[in-house]
Amino acid sequence: MPNFETFTKRMAPLVKQPFVTIQKRGTISLNAAAHALLGKPEAVELLYDREESVVGFRPVPRESEHAYPLRAQNNKSVGPYIVSGTAFVKYYNIDTTVSRRWVASLVGDVLCVDLKHGGTVVTSNRSATPGSGQSDEAV
Repeated sequence: MPNFETFTKRMAPLVKQPFVTIQKRGTISLNAAAHALLGKPEAVELLYDREESVVGFRPVPRESEHAYPLRAQNNKSVGPYIVSGTAFVKYYNIDTTVSRRWVASLVGDVLCVDLKHGGTVVTSNRSATPGSGQSDEAV
């Protein structure tokens, strides 16, 4: 008789690569690895280098004047972590016609995403039609 064990989501290893996704509506999400790389802050400053087209996230106290609180999606403590970035992407005219995911890197104390490197288009599993094979989450 087989000796089955139940697989739970908690058994799956966390993605070690830090990713940042800018979604169609301007919401920005950081995966758990990106959040951990920043030191698991409660809030970040949103930064932009116009010449280099690089978005940056710097950890700041929640009370800071320019703080954007990070909230765990669906109240999970393992991420992804969401930032309300709609005004930010509109102000800097960052393309949000499709949701895109970038690999992020830490430069000093700033988590950086280079928008010149197109990113990977992601689709929500909610928008996929059954049987379409599209199951990437936009996070």
